[in-house]
Amino acid sequence: MATVAPLQPATRRPRRRKLVRWGKRLALGAAGLALVGLAIRAWLPKPVTVDIATVSRAPLTVEVDEDGMTRVRDRFIVAAPIGGNLARIELEAGDAVTRDQVIGHVLPPNPALLDPRSRDEATARLAASQAHQREADTAIARATAARDAAIREAERGRKLVASGAITASERERLELAEQLAVADREAAELGQRAATAEVAAARAVLGDGPRRLEALGGRRGAGSTAFPITAPIGGRVLRVVRDSAGPVVAGAALLELADPKALEVTVDVLSSDAARTAPGMLVELEGWGGERMLPGRVRLVEPSGFTRISALGVDEQRVKIVVALDDVPPSLGDGFRVEARIVIWRGDTLIVPASAVFRDREQWAVYAVEGDHARLVPVELGRRGRLDVEIAHGLAVGATVVVHPSDLVRDGVAVVPR
Repeated sequence: MATVAPLQPATRRPRRRKLVRWGKRLALGAAGLALVGLAIRAWLPKPVTVDIATVSRAPLTVEVDEDGMTRVRDRFIVAAPIGGNLARIELEAGDAVTRDQVIGHVLPPNPALLDPRSRDEATARLAASQAHQREADTAIARATAARDAAIREAERGRKLVASGAITASERERLELAEQLAVADREAAELGQRAATAEVAAARAVLGDGPRRLEALGGRRGAGSTAFPITAPIGGRVLRVVRDSAGPVVAGAALLELADPKALEVTVDVLSSDAARTAPGMLVELEGWGGERMLPGRVRLVEPSGFTRISALGVDEQRVKIVVALDDVPPSLGDGFRVEARIVIWRGDTLIVPASAVFRDREQWAVYAVEGDHARLVPVELGRRGRLDVEIAHGLAVGATVVVHPSDLVRDGVAVVPR
């Protein structure tokens, strides 16, 4: 009887192929699941990286920051008191002056220029007045001789009356002639003075008299024809409006004088900020050129405002605030620019960075970090500082808020601090 051998290798090959096939299937399934997991993870939202800050109780300063300008408190403009010719003013800006110091002179105006016809007429009048003067000289010589003769006759008559040579009536006639001769001599003197004045007037019209000035810029000697201009106060010259010599009308501005130590600062603020400002508030001045801060106080809030166009072309209602300086450095002058910071309020309160607060519909809100998520929290604001704001209601000390929240931050989104 024949014996049949077992077929072991033939039965193992299909089983091995089957195992390899299932192994490949499992590997492909695992790879597919891994890809699906990676895709799902890629599509899942990632935590938003944010900047955070902590709500704390700290000092808060409410202030108004504006540019200001210095000015002298009392400015005096020296004007020409009368019309005439102004002598050159030798003072310059910055020169010191004392009270009642002579700072200039106004001279009489020059005579008008004569045309040929007027000059001929003035020359003829001068000749006529000179003839009258010679006639007056002759008349006074005759009157002097007649007076002297009458005096001698009267004296001789008084001696003859005493000896009985002439009558008393003859003596009275001689004395009357003496009185008339004396009166005629006085009248001749008056005529001579009048003739001399006529000659002087005619020469003045022609300009032949002695000149009052060697040049328009200065006086000759110490004549009294120049009207002095004096300083009303002691201080310094801020500006020379007119220094050259020449004709000037009454009331024309010549100099600006002031005391440079009596400085104040004017600051133009918005009317809404002016309503919160009151006299006596602290003001800190910087950016004036020095290294230290200059303290001051609000002296006056002007009661009326004015309109000014901003750099953006918007009409703004502004109010001028006057600040009194506690200490004026010598290097600070009139018209200098300064950076003024008016302190409206200062104290300790619950604050949060102003960059964390935003407008949500009709109220203010912040994104508070609770765990790993951001939560929208409505808040009520109080006073506003330059970088921080006061939290009146809605947050507690130690709370964490998102600073500068981007568009990716929403209520309930996962966040991670930067």
